[in-house]
Amino acid sequence: MNGESMPGAGEYLTMIANFAPIVILIVLFYFLLIRPQRKRDKAEREMRNSIEVGDEISTIGGFIGRVVNIKDDVLIIESSNDRTKLKIYRWAIRGKEAPATETVEAPKEANKDAK
Repeated sequence: MNGESMPGAGEYLTMIANFAPIVILIVLFYFLLIRPQRKRDKAEREMRNSIEVGDEISTIGGFIGRVVNIKDDVLIIESSNDRTKLKIYRWAIRGKEAPATETVEAPKEANKDAK
């Protein structure tokens, strides 16, 4: 042999002890940061893919409207009583909104109950 000795069990334990904090930090980052972000991204992607004609949506730019046409990744929404139409990309959708009829009627019913 060359005169080099094989490292002993104690040297292996010190190498493991030196790398253990790094491994623990990586695992911790995965469970506290990466995994929850992936869950949010997946839920957001599913919500955007589930949008259908007639759904009330809001965009990341602050527009609220009803979907009137869907073609691949482009949606056309109507955004007010004067039927203004906007063409937006699917990725620009923030979320689904409650239908406008429900939000308008709820306060009226609350006023009737209060009388």
